[in-house]
Amino acid sequence: MNKSDLISTMAAEAGITKAQAQTALNSFLDSSSSALKKGDKVILVGFGTFSVSKRAARTGRNPQTGKEIKIAAKKVVKFKAGSELSNKVN
Repeated sequence: MNKSDLISTMAAEAGITKAQAQTALNSFLDSSSSALKKGDKVILVGFGTFSVSKRAARTGRNPQTGKEIKIAAKKVVKFKAGSELSNKVN
């Protein structure tokens, strides 16, 4: 499912227009991104939790040449599925 499929499904299930569903989805994405950027968690009870984790700098290898390269430290977004989501999938 891509973003446009999700918007169509949201609109159909909520009984709203696609434009309203797109506005709602974009608002959720923007506010979630802002919260994660500040270091907060985004917790959706039953669905899951989005959080930010720090990945340390490390040494990697270029697979073509075998030469060692330095990979910089960075922040990554992690998702942990909630129990309701896990139960629906299984």
